[in-house]
Amino acid sequence: MQVSDILRVKGNTLFTAQPDQALMDAVSFMAEKDLGSLVVMDKGQVAGMLTFREVILKIVGNGGQVGASTVGQAMEKQPLTCSPATEIDEVRRMMLQRHCRYMPVVDGTMLMGVISFYDVAKAVVDAQNFENKMLKAYIRDWPQEKDAA
Repeated sequence: MQVSDILRVKGNTLFTAQPDQALMDAVSFMAEKDLGSLVVMDKGQVAGMLTFREVILKIVGNGGQVGASTVGQAMEKQPLTCSPATEIDEVRRMMLQRHCRYMPVVDGTMLMGVISFYDVAKAVVDAQNFENKMLKAYIRDWPQEKDAA
């Protein structure tokens, strides 16, 4: 299974922010849309990733206030990315290794979507459930000893 399989199910709605955007505006938008992340775009390129982890770190660094911070000051500047052709097992490994909950999917320089650790876990569970169902159906149709002779 590949990342493109997850994106096909998720749809193609993308939520982004700009580096010079007020952090408060981005946080309000994330809360309004119930988003855990925003891809930060600059001149058509992925410039970073803003998640609630970065927001919390910035607020703590500002003494409990968002203040006049911008998205660019809070964002992860070198987010982990993958391509639509990346295998799900590789994405799981990368996300676990870097403690990453959200990953932009890029094809060359074009943003294709964002996958979350939840999306990956759901895809794996769905694939395992399908495989279990097929195995159970196969076992149920297993020929009896006398039929095999």
